Amino acid sequence: MNKAETPAMTIQDYMQTLGSQARAASREIARAGTAQKNAALHGIAAALDASRESLLAANELDLQAGRDKQLEAALLDRLELNDARIDTMIEGLRQVAALDDPVGAVSELKFRPSGIQVGRMRVPLGVIGIIYESRPNVTCEAASLCLKSGNATILRGGSEALHSNQAIAACIAQGLEQAGLSKHVVQVLDRTEREAVGELITMPEFVDVIVPRGGKGLIERISRDARVPVIKHLDGNCHLYIDDDADAGKAVKVAVNAKTQRYGTCCTLESLLIAESRAAEILPELADSYRQHGVEMRGCKKTAGIINDVVAATEQDWETEYLAPVISIKVVSGIDEAIEHINRYSSQHTESIITENFPKSQRFLREVDSSSVMVNASTRFADGFEYGLGAEIGISTDKLHARGPVGLEGLTSQKYIVLGDGHVRQ
Repeated sequence: MNKAETPAMTIQDYMQTLGSQARAASREIARAGTAQKNAALHGIAAALDASRESLLAANELDLQAGRDKQLEAALLDRLELNDARIDTMIEGLRQVAALDDPVGAVSELKFRPSGIQVGRMRVPLGVIGIIYESRPNVTCEAASLCLKSGNATILRGGSEALHSNQAIAACIAQGLEQAGLSKHVVQVLDRTEREAVGELITMPEFVDVIVPRGGKGLIERISRDARVPVIKHLDGNCHLYIDDDADAGKAVKVAVNAKTQRYGTCCTLESLLIAESRAAEILPELADSYRQHGVEMRGCKKTAGIINDVVAATEQDWETEYLAPVISIKVVSGIDEAIEHINRYSSQHTESIITENFPKSQRFLREVDSSSVMVNASTRFADGFEYGLGAEIGISTDKLHARGPVGLEGLTSQKYIVLGDGHVRQ
């Protein structure tokens, strides 16, 4: 956590100060050993565990302010901390500590005809700026991944989570300093001016990459205005296709979980596609389950012919990330139409197929152009914790550098190394 040196400091000077401190800290953390980084992670976990009361009290201040502003239920859900979510943060820190350290790993080391050896070494990116909204657990996840991958980070959370983020930041600073590392390795903004974002994304002399996590408008703005490379995804319009050869029990179980396990996440199911040959059999049972969960169903004409209380879907429904108990449903002729629909309307986040037909499953995996593609599994698995990354800094739907959940490896780059013994080029 970083405090401005003076209340009179301008936002430009404040951000320049953070940037300069982060650049210096990035050199310190880049040379830190695995044991020291792990000690910091365990120290942060212990501090979080010991600070539950203050964390929950700080979070309640943010929640009450959110209620007063009449924030939507999905946003309040993202904002909330409870003992279970604190436990998840602690477990995430411990998992990251248990992961292999990517920094310094050498791969593809080969002798060349000249006698030199050429390989590639993993190295930190440097300073990572992270801009996010609502979810205070992102503060902990982002800090842990940047720390373990040898990067310094500047974290700018949303103003709606200011108290929660500062309480978590205090725990992070405690863990860093106990491990003998500078508190500037992780800096969490304690000022809420919107101009801070504009400064952060235009400081290439201090910041090497920006990771935005939040609403589509925020990410579009950052992608448009940044002078620093951006790892991003705009939204999560995720699909599940129930194939002609699906197991009905699996289909209902997965489709209900993918939609209702949590509504406010980017890997929540938003559009359900079902093969026409199975629609009359599966949709009534699935609709009963959705009704029990209070999910509004918006469907095509064929869906309306099977489910009598479905709302007529519009073109906009196929494009929408609801982040709410609403789902769009379309009956399709088969896998060809399903893949065509997904590749047209998807945000390239996560898609799943329910089928017992192996060739179809492999075709779906190959042809669906998204960062995570699944067979017989809920889209809700598409996050770093479930993928074994310990935590994630975000989901990338880009195709360069990192794609899908971005964990430790995604926060490093590679450089070529050459080993010789007095070799000279002839």
